[in-house]
Amino acid sequence: MDVTHLAAVDSNRAARVLSQVRSARLAGQPAPVAPRPVIERSWERMMRSGVDPDHDVRADPLSREEVQRRRETSVLRHVLPVLREGLLAAADVAHHIMVVADEDGRVLWREGSAPVLRKADGLGFELGADWREDVVGTNGLGTPAVVRRPVQVFASEHFVRSQAGWTCAGAPLTDPRDGRLLGVVDVSGPLETMHPATLSWVGSVAKLAEARLREMHTESLERLRAVAAPVLARLGGRALVVDPDGWTAAVSGMPYARRVALPKSLSAGPRWLPALGLCSVEPLAGGWLLRVADDEPGRRGPARIVLDLRQARRWSVEVLGGAGSWTRELSPRHAELLYLLAVHRSGRSASGLAGDVFGDPARTVTVRAEMSRVRRYLGAFLEHRPYRFAEAAEVEVLLPDDPRDLLPHSSAPAVSSRRGSPAAP
Repeated sequence: MDVTHLAAVDSNRAARVLSQVRSARLAGQPAPVAPRPVIERSWERMMRSGVDPDHDVRADPLSREEVQRRRETSVLRHVLPVLREGLLAAADVAHHIMVVADEDGRVLWREGSAPVLRKADGLGFELGADWREDVVGTNGLGTPAVVRRPVQVFASEHFVRSQAGWTCAGAPLTDPRDGRLLGVVDVSGPLETMHPATLSWVGSVAKLAEARLREMHTESLERLRAVAAPVLARLGGRALVVDPDGWTAAVSGMPYARRVALPKSLSAGPRWLPALGLCSVEPLAGGWLLRVADDEPGRRGPARIVLDLRQARRWSVEVLGGAGSWTRELSPRHAELLYLLAVHRSGRSASGLAGDVFGDPARTVTVRAEMSRVRRYLGAFLEHRPYRFAEAAEVEVLLPDDPRDLLPHSSAPAVSSRRGSPAAP
């Protein structure tokens, strides 16, 4: 069933059909039509996690002070003008609201049609509210955060009954540098006011916001490069200047690396960094000067690597051992690739990984580019030809309790095939 077309032609009929579909599926009976795959998979997650479809479950909203604190520290504050310009003017006229949530699903901004804002209050769709999918069910904020792509949720496609009069179109906002989830932007309103093109509209504006973040990052590196030039000119040996997140502005005496993995709390002094070994760390305006000790080998001895895939949106890799320990949050693609390498300890070729991830062994260029990015922070513990974890490394994978919740965003054939049964390496 083409839900968007039916809703545009006859919203009342669309609402009735979707209500019948939802009721039948929740009762374990055949539905008059199949729900859309993205909705059906979300409903399955809700039933496994025990979300009650007939009762609201509302976490206490954040205090005004905490909402303000999160606003001031969120990267999303920099792209609010882009989101407002792209969404608000049309949203207000069409009786919609624009909602922006952070990576934890907490509503930080909410603007648009005053009557619709009042209706949203009745749903608990308020500032500071928690709209994660596993808290309030299938919805236009929580579901895009899980599947990592734009999603529109019509009427009774919402898992919780009280939201059935509502329709949402949300798109994830990701860090263009590394794919990390920053939050979700959503346009919501009554079913009868929604247009079939709403999802494409919201997704396009989200991409504009990400482009603005990419532009800001380039500008900040250029400023740091101007600071770094005279400093590096006076130094001998190997050195580089990076921003607070490890992105390289300038190098001297060594090959260029786009990014260096830094610990979450970095301070001045001698520090061991995974990609460089022992370094002298010195603060600079807007970043760090890293002077590499020439007598420290780049590779470390045996290490324990923990790949944590238990929580959607919170995938990470932790390295313990050698001269230090560190953790890095993973993008969806890197989580897929490292999981597959953990499953196949003997290694996978580029064509093998392309088949695993895309179902197309010919897509080796994409795989090699992504593995090059992985090796920038995990290179001391990865081999290639074929790609594999170092033999001396102990690799542990932490999986969700239910194998069906393994990397829910992923459409990779090799990951999908492992969701039906426990598949820990």
